[in-house]
Amino acid sequence: MMNAPLTMTQAAVERIKILLDQRGKPSAGIRIGIRTKGCSGMSYTFEYADEKNPYDELVEHEGITVMIDPKAIMFILGTEMDFVEDKMQSGFVFTNPNEKGRCGCGKSFHV
Repeated sequence: MMNAPLTMTQAAVERIKILLDQRGKPSAGIRIGIRTKGCSGMSYTFEYADEKNPYDELVEHEGITVMIDPKAIMFILGTEMDFVEDKMQSGFVFTNPNEKGRCGCGKSFHV
């Protein structure tokens, strides 16, 4: 996955596979985007994708397809997506080299 706009850890890949299998209907993959939200300005969006949009940036790895919304690509470029799970919480975590700051709760960021 070198030179991909987004890289994924093995934990993220495995979790995406589980989510897609549990969905109960065919999916083209997942779509990641950015929206204006939160106390720091932007937050990541994550949704099932029923079809590929013509301008989505595609990252394919181990049989899964991650689509990046074209409006988000400049904010996501170089980001690593991970999935973490511990006693208190579980979820996807984004390590983004473009971030200039993050809010205290970790739900939003700014570039």
